[in-house]
Amino acid sequence: MKFTQKDYDIIDKEFEGLRLLSLKRCASQEEYEGVLKAFEFANNAHNGVRRRSGEPYIIHPISVAKIVIKEIGLGYKSIVAALLHDTVEDTEYTVDDIRRLFGDKIASLVDGLTKIKAAMDNEDSTNSLQAENFKRILLTLNDDVRVILIKLADRLHNLRTIASMPDRKKDKILSESMYIFIPLAHRLGLYSIKSEMEDIWLKFREPKYYADIKNKIHEAECSKGASLKNFISPINDILEKAGYKFKLIQRTKSPYSIWHKMQTKNVTFDEIFDIFAIRIVFEPKVGEEERVQCWYIYSLISGIYPSKTDRIRDWVTRPKNNGYEALHCTLMSKSGMWVEVQIRSKRMDAIAEKGVAAHWTYKKLSGESKNNEIDNWLAMVRDVLENTDISAFDFLDKFHESLLSNGLYVFTPKGESKGMPIGSTVLDFAFSIHSDIGLHAIAAKINRKLVPLSTKLKNGDQVEIITAESQKPQREWFDFLKTSKAKNIVYDALKDDTKDSSKEGREKLEKELAKYSVTLQNRVIRKLLAAYDVSSKDELYSKISAGIINFNNLEKILKTNNKNKRVGFWTLSVSRNKNNPEKKIPKNKEYILEEDQDKHTKTYQTAECCYPIPGDAVVGFLQPNGNVIVHKKTCPVAISLASTEGETIVNAKWKKHTSIASLARLRIIGVDRLGIVNDVTRCMSLELNINIRKVTIETHDGIFEGFIDFYVFTIENLETLMTKLKEIRGVEEVSRVEIKYEEN
Repeated sequence: MKFTQKDYDIIDKEFEGLRLLSLKRCASQEEYEGVLKAFEFANNAHNGVRRRSGEPYIIHPISVAKIVIKEIGLGYKSIVAALLHDTVEDTEYTVDDIRRLFGDKIASLVDGLTKIKAAMDNEDSTNSLQAENFKRILLTLNDDVRVILIKLADRLHNLRTIASMPDRKKDKILSESMYIFIPLAHRLGLYSIKSEMEDIWLKFREPKYYADIKNKIHEAECSKGASLKNFISPINDILEKAGYKFKLIQRTKSPYSIWHKMQTKNVTFDEIFDIFAIRIVFEPKVGEEERVQCWYIYSLISGIYPSKTDRIRDWVTRPKNNGYEALHCTLMSKSGMWVEVQIRSKRMDAIAEKGVAAHWTYKKLSGESKNNEIDNWLAMVRDVLENTDISAFDFLDKFHESLLSNGLYVFTPKGESKGMPIGSTVLDFAFSIHSDIGLHAIAAKINRKLVPLSTKLKNGDQVEIITAESQKPQREWFDFLKTSKAKNIVYDALKDDTKDSSKEGREKLEKELAKYSVTLQNRVIRKLLAAYDVSSKDELYSKISAGIINFNNLEKILKTNNKNKRVGFWTLSVSRNKNNPEKKIPKNKEYILEEDQDKHTKTYQTAECCYPIPGDAVVGFLQPNGNVIVHKKTCPVAISLASTEGETIVNAKWKKHTSIASLARLRIIGVDRLGIVNDVTRCMSLELNINIRKVTIETHDGIFEGFIDFYVFTIENLETLMTKLKEIRGVEEVSRVEIKYEEN
């Protein structure tokens, strides 16, 4: 489609913004001219091409390049690679053309981005192939982390323009973002990118919650704005008096962060302390440690306002595992409002906002050789990547776990600090020092006390490993090893011994599954791994061969919707009838969630991990046997499934009227009085004709709190009930909460 003059004007305006940014960022005139050259090349390559939104396609690479500069802080090669990142995949140009015009390194970055794009856009991917694609994406971390950083910029711009996407594509992009890219941005220290991605996710997944929280934030800003100004003024004066150059920045907690805390902590908007925060960003004085100056500034401001000491967060002495450094405290203002104060040096602030890129810049400028937590995490990732035998699903699970895991610190006998994932054991620690120490470990001393290898580590432990030349790796070690590095080393050491037993165990399992007309496929394997608490297929087969795992409860496992993060979304239909035809549902056609009027049954199945109610925003997944499983779009299990097996997504829509009730739960809090429980149940049963399943109420010091499980037909019915309950005298709060499967 030919461009109009208006299109060319838009392109010129967008590129002018990038040109000015590049002029400041590029280290030389030669680099600046390289950016201009890359734009001309990309502009010609994408000439006449539009995005789904209708805008010229070149706007996308320009926008990605701007994010690369402003929000990540990368330099010339990354800017050029961002401009060129779609030319090889979407036009007639090749990587060799890029190499000839822009050099080897830029060609390498573009090649990595091209492979990622090809993997993620493959609409013909099978379930296992999509996981393989993600594995290939993450393998780029082993080559040049800039590829992933540019990909994060690309994903952020795609999310900013996601409104023009069809629903099915939105589901896939949003789930991938929550499962991989948001945790990855967090781990690489890109706070602003992570936060914006989360807010976009919430806006499209829970639009009503998002709008409500945004309104409440605005109301709070209006009502408390004057109080915050009064709070800041004395801090400004005392820091000036102390001789500091600084900036005071007011920060409001993001809608997603508020929503997430409300969901996970079961609290209301008004119960969240840190909706507002003040950030002090100071230039450190020469000759004093930044950490010491942070604590000195804290002593100054806590002399003005009382400090809530149990909410002090010291990330200057021990930074977070994504490199974040700051001292957080919560102070009581003179108007009776708790305010969080974040104290950072200028360097700390740059790393907090731009993450890994800023960390490496400061490291290079200072000549520092000591590894930061980001370096340590990347080293751990490379250990995982070195194991080429690991399956795509196992790899993705391990990588996702590494993104989300928090750390603890232990010490060697010489006092050297070493970071380990929470849940690590003594044996994990031994392997983290050296593979030979782990393979020959027989016991350890924690704080000079003899302990077995399976002992879990605690923060601050001092650990000494005891070894013996006669020791050999044991298969039982898999039962308590936590880290991927340790498991991979033990697996390699036992590979020859386990090969025959794995084959025998697989044959036994296949024979047993055949009794239930179930074949050995990825979904079945993942369900069994979770049920038997093993980490790999080979471990499963070996334990079956050795008789450690029997099949007494196999049928129950296959039928049960279990709580594993990757398995809970499927309920296998276990049937002895092999003639179960597959139902094909067109990908882009709406699948209407309705009932079979003759049989009074659903034509779909609601997932027991999130119990969606008609009217909830939902996503459907097609099973191999033709069943459709429906999840709430915010369900973590659905996010995991959609991000790795996106080809099973069904565009599910509720039918307007339903006659089958769904299970829901409300949390209710209020001031206790005689008869209040009777009033609540009377309102539900007699006034609204709601079928109550379970009521749990506890009272303490005049306050009652409880949970009510009941059956409801639609989300509108639920909202009506909540409104009615709030009108009862004494009831202060009513909120919907998730029902965990294991509770039923």
